Amino acid sequence: MTDTTAHTDDHHSQPKGLARWLFTTNHKEIGTLYLVFSLAMFIVGGAMAMIIRAELFQPGLQLVNPEFFNQMTTMHALVMIFGAVMPAFVGLANWMVPMMIGAPDMALPRMNNWSFWILPFAFLMLLSTLFMPTGAPASGWTLYPPLSLQGGNSFAFVIFAIHLMGISSIMGAINIIATILNMRAPGMTLLRMPLFVWTWLITAFLLIAVMPVLAGAVTMLLTDRFFDTSFFNAAGGGDPVMYQHIFWFFGHPEVYIMILPAFGIISEIIPTFSRKRLFGYTSMVYATASIAFLSFIVWAHHMFTTGMPLGASLFFMYATMIIAVPTGIKIFNWVSTMWRGSMTFETPMLFAIAFVVLFTIGGLSGIMLAIVPADFQYHDTYFVVAHFHYVLVTGAVFAIMAAAYYWLPKWTGNMYDERLGKIHFWWSTISVNVLFFPQHYLGLAGMPRRIPDYSVQFAEFNLISSIGGFAFGIAQLLFVWIVIKCVRGGEKATAQVWDGARGLEWTVPSPAPLHTFDTPPQVDDSVSAHKDQLA
Repeated sequence: MTDTTAHTDDHHSQPKGLARWLFTTNHKEIGTLYLVFSLAMFIVGGAMAMIIRAELFQPGLQLVNPEFFNQMTTMHALVMIFGAVMPAFVGLANWMVPMMIGAPDMALPRMNNWSFWILPFAFLMLLSTLFMPTGAPASGWTLYPPLSLQGGNSFAFVIFAIHLMGISSIMGAINIIATILNMRAPGMTLLRMPLFVWTWLITAFLLIAVMPVLAGAVTMLLTDRFFDTSFFNAAGGGDPVMYQHIFWFFGHPEVYIMILPAFGIISEIIPTFSRKRLFGYTSMVYATASIAFLSFIVWAHHMFTTGMPLGASLFFMYATMIIAVPTGIKIFNWVSTMWRGSMTFETPMLFAIAFVVLFTIGGLSGIMLAIVPADFQYHDTYFVVAHFHYVLVTGAVFAIMAAAYYWLPKWTGNMYDERLGKIHFWWSTISVNVLFFPQHYLGLAGMPRRIPDYSVQFAEFNLISSIGGFAFGIAQLLFVWIVIKCVRGGEKATAQVWDGARGLEWTVPSPAPLHTFDTPPQVDDSVSAHKDQLA
């Protein structure tokens, strides 16, 4: 690389205090806002999960009434999906994408500021429903009618909050696409981009495609509830199953919106700590694009029990199973990258390896759920809960934690406490399996999801699961402390941070200056972290 990079921290008349954060257009500061907001929502959503697991600790009604329990299951999901996981990935994109492609900032900085500041208001509106006379929504995060239409007037607040979240997501996605396609450094061709940038480019197109679908579905719910339309009201000639079709046309790509950036993170971390280039870079790009395409044609595998025609059931079953192929390519490439690599096991690598192993378990249970006759047994049981938590907790959340440990030294200029990081990893990994693995057996034995009370035959596994849940929750307080401790100080990080790290972000000082690249860097294969064949 011929380094024509100038790193300066000359930010002219930078406002101080609250105004700095309210009006900032700097991608790093907006990234930090997203990540802090995400962490706060992770704690709020986690507290709701603790209420759920405390209630399920023993058979019988223990702590909360059934209606509030249902509100907790609904709010926990909405907060975790739209408040914790998605903003965390957007925050990582804000921080890292411009640095990885050699851009000075995001393409649309003012819109970037707006897309973040919409979110706190959306979640204040959502969480305020807990304090309204009729309570929060209690119909599951899917908001299926007719149950969702029987809720109170707080339902309107929920729908407007979802609209605001969708607007924020679409604005963020447009910004990321514009940045990646228009602001890459000279020499940074599309097939020289880091995998994290590729996964976010594809994810951004998914967001733009499906968030309006969710907006349409919930708007129809709103008019059914308050304006006497009958889109989904069978008494007026509507069709509740139509809502499921529309919702899952959004919902299944949404699952991949929450996992594709995680694939990108893991594809950055494993080569660094294996000290090898990523195996099969080009196939990883095509596999990511294939997963994104297939995600649009599998939605009705959530609806096998609604009485679909046999032909439709077979189509959605086979289409769902085909997704295992590009996903298998990714797992094969990660393992091949580690094969005979000079591996070390710092905290980010531990989380990345745990991701590969545990996400694969979630994928295998997904293939089980794809089989139509078997799904009649699994549907709406704890087997489904176990499946999607293996994908979203040991998948998406573990990848976010891996990314936090991997890039924290670059963000703060300080190394985190490696010993505490490893304690956090082992504590989280053991407890998350104690929490979710027994739920496979509960589901196979027939325990329905979203119930506050259950038969005594399910007691032992629920007890084990709840103990795992409390342990996992406490472990995340350690994570918060590790992050705070790292921000406050520690051993100073070098520019490269990790031996084996390649890419433009590792050519700038740690902490990264406010303005990264005043002069665009020239990119060649020495800094292109993933190219298979050298030019």
